[in-house]
Amino acid sequence: MSDAIAGSTLSDRLKRASDAKQALLAKFRPRPTVVAPQAPSRAVAKAAELRQVREARAAAKAARVQAAADAIEAARLSAATDAATALDAKRSERKERKALTKAEAKAKRDARYAARKARQ
Repeated sequence: MSDAIAGSTLSDRLKRASDAKQALLAKFRPRPTVVAPQAPSRAVAKAAELRQVREARAAAKAARVQAAADAIEAARLSAATDAATALDAKRSERKERKALTKAEAKAKRDARYAARKARQ
């Protein structure tokens, strides 16, 4: 009579038992797993890091080579400037000597001319 009050017939009980069994089995069924996005592999990361290190070293080497070339060019320009300055100084000394020599020659000529005039 309690079965009648609960409203459960044999088929209802069998159905509920079957549903419970299915629910229990569903717990143990494999579920599709959520695949996490793959992290970049260590080899790829290491290769990228190595590439960056190589680029940095190449840039540093290029800067050193450029600095050395600039230093050589500056030394060459300095030497050329020093040589030009020395040549200008030498030329000016020579011009001064010639000017003095010309002045002395003129003074001698004037003295001879004055001596000749004095004799006459």
